[in-house]
Amino acid sequence: MTENSALRATVDTLIGATNAFDVEAALALFTQDAVIDDPSVGERFLRHAGIRDYLERFFVGYHTVTRVQSVEFLSQAQARVRVDFTGDFGHEIGFLEMSIDADGLIVRIDAHLE
Repeated sequence: MTENSALRATVDTLIGATNAFDVEAALALFTQDAVIDDPSVGERFLRHAGIRDYLERFFVGYHTVTRVQSVEFLSQAQARVRVDFTGDFGHEIGFLEMSIDADGLIVRIDAHLE
């Protein structure tokens, strides 16, 4: 498996887990010290406790369904994923700039709306 296919697999697995509202499966994809920075909600979410909060509030809580529109590989370990979000809030288009480590675990996601 090439690095880009490993990164794509991580993207697809994360989206599958969040769409299933499976917080535990999604958390398993992150390093212990991972960060999600999401200016659209005005917060940074640190480590597993913060990421759990983010997933529970903004994915489970709003019944968010995410569809991948495109994946641009910026490096062997970083991708910019354009996504379509729908849920109780309505509809938004955004980006997830995702970085993974050598084990394929997510180190950081910078999320922003279009």
